Amino acid sequence: MSKKLSWGFLIAILVLTCWLSSTIFLMKWQISWSNSLLYISILVQMHLYTGLFITAHDAMHGTVSQNKSLNNAVGYIATFFYAAFWYPQLYSKHHMHHRHVHTSTDPDYHDGNFFSWYFTFIRNYLSIWQIVLMAILFNVLKAWVSQANLILFWVVPSLLSTLQLFYFGTYLPHKGEHNNRHHSRSFRKNHLLAFFACYFFGYHYEHHDSPGTPWWMLWKMK
Repeated sequence: MSKKLSWGFLIAILVLTCWLSSTIFLMKWQISWSNSLLYISILVQMHLYTGLFITAHDAMHGTVSQNKSLNNAVGYIATFFYAAFWYPQLYSKHHMHHRHVHTSTDPDYHDGNFFSWYFTFIRNYLSIWQIVLMAILFNVLKAWVSQANLILFWVVPSLLSTLQLFYFGTYLPHKGEHNNRHHSRSFRKNHLLAFFACYFFGYHYEHHDSPGTPWWMLWKMK
């Protein structure tokens, strides 16, 4: 492995471990609506969910590991943890987005307002089998975990992260017309804001210009 790809795997494991540790801890946490940490925890969990998807996204570009089997294994695990997504389907659609960005064959693009675009985006990626599987998992987990904890720290953060991913990683970069070859715009240079907004994917032109750069190195492309 090269140094970059070795770090890619370690960072992917770090993100997966942080999400898993946080989720296990929060499933056992005693909820108190007056505790401000409750709301902070939901936002942290949302950000970690977004990190799961970004990790899977890096796997789609082969930047987690030079070992293809290991790289894809991380992609499968991250997408399943995120919301039981099927990694090969995401892989195919994401590369369609890169090949046909801002066209009628781009699965991430929609010529409409924020809400119609968001619902089209979700519909393009969500399947009935995925919903059924998540419902089964929810009801199985209720045997050991409080329903309130499942909703607050499993369901709500994952839904909020879809908005985070969509708004900062799709809608803002690709809305409107663009006079560049990637049909994308980017955040102004602010690495702290870019990380917390969407793991540097607000630097979206840079991602399309260098899709082989992992998320944790994307700030250097700005």
